[in-house]
Amino acid sequence: MFADWVEDKPDNMNENQWFQALYERKNWGVVSDLSHHNAREQFYLCAYCCGRISGEYTDTVNEHVEARAVAPKRSLDYANIVASCKSKNQCDSAHKSQVFTLTPLMDECETELSFKISGRVEGLTDRARQTIRVLNLGDNEENNRSLIEKRKQLSHSLLWCNGIDPADGIEDEELLLDVIGDLMTPKDGKLEPFAPVVANILRSWIAV
Repeated sequence: MFADWVEDKPDNMNENQWFQALYERKNWGVVSDLSHHNAREQFYLCAYCCGRISGEYTDTVNEHVEARAVAPKRSLDYANIVASCKSKNQCDSAHKSQVFTLTPLMDECETELSFKISGRVEGLTDRARQTIRVLNLGDNEENNRSLIEKRKQLSHSLLWCNGIDPADGIEDEELLLDVIGDLMTPKDGKLEPFAPVVANILRSWIAV
């Protein structure tokens, strides 16, 4: 449906105006279709924090990685639109029109972001630290205590479910790789909330 909407753009409207028209004209069918499509492609995880989303309006928003105010010509670019959670003061809510250069569409996220058992995230490069700051992804409790605590609790739960004590860790590389593979295998089209975070933590144990 979204592709059809893009194709129907009138010549007298630019990309940004036509995307805005989706909401002005209350074309909720196209909006909902886009949200559900992206959520499904993301295995029902927020593109930024990896928390659970459903694709429904209640918890999911269509988010432009390059904000429309910054890159108006990418307003209709499907490759620039992800499904984000609607959590207060983080992800889409924090992004607004700020620029960040390490995006969830880049493989380097796995190596430039370092997640901790404590629930915190550390940026290993300048652009990673910029992304954490812009999206308020929880580098310290003062900035986003809620996300850090949620990430800690759910990550610990996933580790326990896979027979790993978060306090002790594990040194068996083969077992760690098996757990990572299991965590990153969707079940019924979904990944567990924060599964990529736990996989990131386990990869850091292998690297030690």
